[in-house]
Amino acid sequence: MISQFHLLDRLSPENFYKAKVGAKIPIPFFDSKVAAGFPSPAENHIEKVCDLNELCITDKEATYFVRVGGDSMSGDRIEPGDVLIVDCTREHVEGKVVVVWLNGDHAVKRMQRLKEMVVLHSSNPKYNPIYVHPGDDFRLFGVVTHVIQKLA
Repeated sequence: MISQFHLLDRLSPENFYKAKVGAKIPIPFFDSKVAAGFPSPAENHIEKVCDLNELCITDKEATYFVRVGGDSMSGDRIEPGDVLIVDCTREHVEGKVVVVWLNGDHAVKRMQRLKEMVVLHSSNPKYNPIYVHPGDDFRLFGVVTHVIQKLA
């Protein structure tokens, strides 16, 4: 069957990376909120250290990093080049951002179930919903738990 994904919307296999949790890298963690204006110097004290592995990964055997290739999720501020942290053990909750496999391609979408059918929604209005019918080669790869992006 021909893929329903736009060429730039697909997640290519070379953009999937298995999470490797090695040595902890402690990073100072400021346990107070950061003001958007001028913060009080008295509030800037380190409460503890955190490790990004502990913050972002709950199951290292079932977590992947996936680099985004298209702009279909730009309404959710997921842009080309961003890195998704995907947990393959999380149970799907209606409307979550997920990585799916459909008829030979991976993609990132919001998933909705309608009786026997699944509808995959983009958050960019230039993309139409994709309807997954019984008999399509469809699998839920995992739920996106975090988005890592480089600010300009």
